[in-house]
Amino acid sequence: MSEKKQSKPKLLLVDDDQSLLRLLTIRLEGEGFDVTAVEDGQAALKKINSDAFDVVLSDLRMPGLDGLSLFEEIMSVRKDIPVILMTAHGTISDAVAATQRGVFGFLTKPVDHEELRSLLQKALSQSLAAQPGDWAKEIVTRSPDMLNVLDQAYRIAQREVSVLISGASGTGKELLANAIHQASNRRNKPFVAINCGALPENLLESELFGHAKGAFTGAVTANSGLFREADGGTLFLDEIGDMPMTLQVKLLRALQERQIRPVGSSKHVDIDVRIISATHKDLHKEMEEGTFREDLYYRLNVVNLKLPSLKERSEDIPLLARSLLQQSAQRHQVNVSQFSDDAMQLLVKSEWPGNVRQLVNVVEQCVALTQTPVVPLHLVEQALSATKQSWPTLTEARDAFEQKYLHKLLKMTDGNVTRAAELAGRNRTDMHKLMKKHELDAGDFR
Repeated sequence: MSEKKQSKPKLLLVDDDQSLLRLLTIRLEGEGFDVTAVEDGQAALKKINSDAFDVVLSDLRMPGLDGLSLFEEIMSVRKDIPVILMTAHGTISDAVAATQRGVFGFLTKPVDHEELRSLLQKALSQSLAAQPGDWAKEIVTRSPDMLNVLDQAYRIAQREVSVLISGASGTGKELLANAIHQASNRRNKPFVAINCGALPENLLESELFGHAKGAFTGAVTANSGLFREADGGTLFLDEIGDMPMTLQVKLLRALQERQIRPVGSSKHVDIDVRIISATHKDLHKEMEEGTFREDLYYRLNVVNLKLPSLKERSEDIPLLARSLLQQSAQRHQVNVSQFSDDAMQLLVKSEWPGNVRQLVNVVEQCVALTQTPVVPLHLVEQALSATKQSWPTLTEARDAFEQKYLHKLLKMTDGNVTRAAELAGRNRTDMHKLMKKHELDAGDFR
């Protein structure tokens, strides 16, 4: 990814026990750390605000600002620093509460030195990996799986290759595509995105390739199209699996020849764009069913990046929830600063079928409804219940309508595919493909 630090890793050590502070400082410096030692949480916060640390090791029980409160304060200004807590009063409930709130690790005193060394190495590995700089500043994570994706993304961003991002709806595919653009040599040129499943075929073609004046009814002016709008930059084709076959042919030709021909024009136009595409579909299955071209797939899928679901990166939920809460509170200008402990525990334990998009909706609802600075459990329960049947994407809604339409059509025609195709304004081949897509058998309607 980015260049790793060559100097000693910087560690902030916080403990009100002066003798333990001295002992740990000597040990950690012997391990190769640059240690800054302070005796209370307030002093630690001042250091955090004035210096850059790779990891924080703090006592849990301290007078004034305790370890968990210190962690909360650190997360409000530096979400990328792993925090490890130590306590002589360690209990399972303490450890569970701390890790559910996003604390990296939890140690009981007397501290086992091997356990401490192992945990610090893991934390340091994460901290150094999580320094992608401004190129990925919109992506909040400490998940090893997600950091691995970012590491790959940074490396391939430097190369002029096409990237296919796969992952469930709501996992942040466009965010990752934009991050790749920001890390590339094209960062000073446009990043242009389009959802291939959101427009009818004729409009999608016009949007991508442009059209000449008078090319069709309503084309009162010429349109340059998104390929030319993204010239020198990156064109992000979201939900590429929903692109109609006829357009797949034209896209493949454009990528091979690095030229496009606007609708209604006889002239070809040179293009210079990097293509990043994304899908929530299984394109191998789509190719087997004949709804996605194999040659286009291999043209787009030079490098594949798979985004984990939110449930697979559950350690990110506290970080994301806090970040989203802060952003929403600022946007709506309301005084809300955190989730209650039981509310945060519920967020961490939830399944999140709608992934990060669903979490965004839950946080927005909580901010809109809360009347206190701390979001209570019942509001999170209410918001989760409201988003369980999450609002479908346009593609999902269109597929649902398509299936109902075909079912009704075949019922009306008693399973006569030829007649059904005529009523739908399609040919028999298209009708059979649609029926296969929705697993409909004409024989069931006779």
